[in-house]
Amino acid sequence: MNNIAQKIVFIDIDGTLVDDYGDVPASAQLACRQARENGHLLFLCTGRSKAEIYDSIWDIGFDGLIGAGGGYVEIANEVLYHKKVRPEDVRHMVDFFNRHGIHFYLESNSALYASAHLKAQLETLIYGDIDHDPEARVRMEQAPHPFIAGLTYGETDLYKDDVNKVCFLESSIPFEQICEEFADRFEVIQCTVPLFGPNSGELMIPGIHKAIAIADLLEHLQLPREHTMAIGDGMNDAEMLEHCAVGIAMGDARPGLLKIADDITDPLEQDGLYNSFVKYGLITGPSAV
Repeated sequence: MNNIAQKIVFIDIDGTLVDDYGDVPASAQLACRQARENGHLLFLCTGRSKAEIYDSIWDIGFDGLIGAGGGYVEIANEVLYHKKVRPEDVRHMVDFFNRHGIHFYLESNSALYASAHLKAQLETLIYGDIDHDPEARVRMEQAPHPFIAGLTYGETDLYKDDVNKVCFLESSIPFEQICEEFADRFEVIQCTVPLFGPNSGELMIPGIHKAIAIADLLEHLQLPREHTMAIGDGMNDAEMLEHCAVGIAMGDARPGLLKIADDITDPLEQDGLYNSFVKYGLITGPSAV
């Protein structure tokens, strides 16, 4: 451990740690491993549920997880809490999306449950027209996306009782109409995955966000907020950037997040996470690798 005071770092996943292809750049892996070797604590802080934290991410090494946008908190395999959607609200949501032909998936800690035609839609978005374009089919066969492989398909009963939150893709139904439909049951936010479309979104349990979970985790571990850092790229990271002592936005973050961030680093593909760790003394090294 160097003479730098221990930091507690909260790291978003999509667009911050993991790129659009589901990969963690080598520079980000190196930064996280070296920071932990230097005695700093690193927590994933993501909208993803635990079932979507793949081994390739865990194998880098983290001290815990804030998942489902703040609804689930785990510290070294100890579950601090897990907040779930009420069964009647799950039924309402599933019925509404099926009636309007909206593709979606339910996020639970055990699995990500896909709606009936979600896989075909995702394959088109990620690879192209695999039925009529040979190059698209080659892309699918040679570079299968881990997100598609990680979903559970063919469930006839989607009225699950362990749902953390729900993600839906862009459709012909306006985002505002979906907000109105669920205004008294969910907090509806725009999705942070660009591939899903600008009018895609997530249905969250009201009153949950990353900053509340961070505060609960710090209280549980009796750690000071003054030593915290947060780094993210989407508007669902806004509360955690404002709550932590230092809030860092990726260079290609949403404009609203850039405005409130204490600092802005480079995009992920330009070693943004690595460079921010160097700048704030978590690790030593050149400004880029």
